[in-house]
Amino acid sequence: MELRRIPNTDIEVSTICLGTMTFGTPVGEYDAVRLVHWAIDNGINFFDTADIYEGYARSMGSAGGVAETILGKALKGRRERVYVTTKVGNPVGGEGYKGTGLGREHVIHQIDDSLKRLQTDYVDFYELHKSDADTPLTETVSIVVKLIEQGKVLHWGFSNFEARHIHDMVTICDVNDWPRPVVAQPSLNWLDRAAESEYLPACVEYDIAVTPYTVLSGGVLTGKYHPGEDAPPDSRAGENPAWKKVPDQATFERLMKFESEAAKLGLEPVQYAVKWVLDRPNVVSAIVGAKRIEQLEPLVGMFK
Repeated sequence: MELRRIPNTDIEVSTICLGTMTFGTPVGEYDAVRLVHWAIDNGINFFDTADIYEGYARSMGSAGGVAETILGKALKGRRERVYVTTKVGNPVGGEGYKGTGLGREHVIHQIDDSLKRLQTDYVDFYELHKSDADTPLTETVSIVVKLIEQGKVLHWGFSNFEARHIHDMVTICDVNDWPRPVVAQPSLNWLDRAAESEYLPACVEYDIAVTPYTVLSGGVLTGKYHPGEDAPPDSRAGENPAWKKVPDQATFERLMKFESEAAKLGLEPVQYAVKWVLDRPNVVSAIVGAKRIEQLEPLVGMFK
């Protein structure tokens, strides 16, 4: 598979990153492990998870940890062949511990738990999952730098932050001679381009790799939804309407243009959705979730 380098590192990642948000439910452990093994055997070397991921069972403050645990089992004996991102910052409520945010106690507790679940001594990328108004950015960055010094984290990044925070983080690093963030994870897809206005330009300015999520808009950009029809039973809107609604008429009208653009390029909708994201500035890999191997096949085939 095509590889792209993460700027300011010697790491090259596959243009497709397998996301694990649905590991647990609806993707059970057996199927998830099989999916990870197939992905590695077919050139995908990049995997994204987070301390809170547990599939449809997830709620803010639930225990989390399910996806990391499954991914850890799947990567046993294969860890050195891949790069792993996990994230911290959301509330968790596991037995014996409840915490949230980007303060020292929570981050240190969570990285140790994440490493145990992933069955590894380090993560390649540790991302701040969302901003924390109660913790100064300097404190948070200093904690991550300490984790890098300890070898628990190789590089760091961020996800759901505003563009102004990117400038602040880089300034903090430069003033303190700390390693800058090397990777960013915004929401970005053909339907939702908000990140293009300020977020992506900031990443370009500081040469930060972009690895977007929601590139398929929760399955809407795969061509599986049709006007006047119920959501397919195995779609996200069919399985969990709380997470995804059936597109409205205005969205369907936009999808007609999207599918027309895909057809002109001779691509399936899912292929065009990923290609569109990968053509944005500084994007090195697109995070894609899948429940079955056949959902990954058209993407792996396209980017080989």
